[in-house]
Amino acid sequence: MAMRIVSGIQPTGNLHLGNYLGAIRNWVRMQDEMPADGECLFFLADLHAITVHNDPVLLAANIREMAATIIACGIDPTRAILFRQAHVPAHTELCWLLNGTARIGWLNRMTQFKEKSGKNREGASVGLFAYPVLQAADVLLYQATHVPVGEDQKQHLELARDIATKFNADTGSDLFTLPEPIIPPAAARIMSLRDGTAKMSKSDPSDASRIALTDDADTIAAKIRKAKSDADALPATVAELADRPEARNLVGIYAALAGVTPDQVLATHAGKGFGAFKPALAELAVETLSPIRARLETFRADPAELDRLLADGAARARTLAAPTLASAYAALGL
Repeated sequence: MAMRIVSGIQPTGNLHLGNYLGAIRNWVRMQDEMPADGECLFFLADLHAITVHNDPVLLAANIREMAATIIACGIDPTRAILFRQAHVPAHTELCWLLNGTARIGWLNRMTQFKEKSGKNREGASVGLFAYPVLQAADVLLYQATHVPVGEDQKQHLELARDIATKFNADTGSDLFTLPEPIIPPAAARIMSLRDGTAKMSKSDPSDASRIALTDDADTIAAKIRKAKSDADALPATVAELADRPEARNLVGIYAALAGVTPDQVLATHAGKGFGAFKPALAELAVETLSPIRARLETFRADPAELDRLLADGAARARTLAAPTLASAYAALGL
C-alpha cells in the first residue's frame, strides 16, 4: 500500500518559532521526502478549534493567516493536499458513524481532556470530550498509513487504531487501515525566551517570550539579545547544562535552526559567554526566518489566491474521502 501521511493543525493566532521547528518544518520534510506514489494531506483543523468558544471573525482571519504561514514555510499545495477540515463534510459524517463504535470508557481515559477541562469538567463542551473521535475520523477517512505525533498525541492515535479495529471487527470488514505513528526526528522542544522551564506559547502574555514568524530582523535580534540567560560561559557538553534551563534552551534553538546536535553547537561555542553567543544565534534565526516572513507577506496580500488554493485542496480531499465514507455507510447497513 502506498504511503499516505495525514496531519492537522489548529488555526489559532500567529505561529512562532516553536511551531515551526517542532511541527511545520517536519511537514515540509515529509512532503519533500514522500515517494512518488505517496501522498501528504495537511489540514487546518477549524472544526477542532470550535470545541472552545472563538470569535467567528477572528477565527476566519486566523484560518487564512495559518494557511499563508504554512505555505510560506515550504508546504507546496501542488505537491501536498492542503485544505480546511470544515470544507470536507466527510470528516463530520464519518465522526458520527464512529461515535457508534467509540466507547465512553475509552474517552474517559484521554488525559488531554482532563488537562484542558481542568476543574470545570461539567462545563466543558461535548466537542472537547469527543474530539478524539473526530481526530480518528480525520485520519481513517483517508486510509492514512502514517500520522506524525508528538508525545501529547500518542494516546489519540492509539484510540484511532482501537476504533478502526473494533469497527472492522463489528462489521466483518477490513475497511479501515490502522495508521502507524511517525515520531519526527529530533522534534525540537522550544522553550520560552523568558522562562527556560515553560514551553514557547502563543498564549504567553509576554510577546518577548516568543519569536513570531512575522517578526522582522530587528525584532528577532532584540528578543534574543534580551532573552533570559545566565552569567556562566557555555560548557563543552549538554550534560553540563542540566541545571541551566535558559542556557540549554538557547543552545537547543541554535541546534534546531542549524540542523545539528546541541553537543555540536557546544563544540564550536564552548567557553564563550552569552554576549558572544546571542549575536550568533540572532544571525542564524534571522537568516532562517526572513525568507519565510517575506513569502508570508506576499500571500497575506492576496487572500483570494489563498482561498483558491484551499478550495482546490478541499476538492482533492473530498475526492479521496468519498470511497471510504461510502464504504462505512454500506458496512453499517445505511
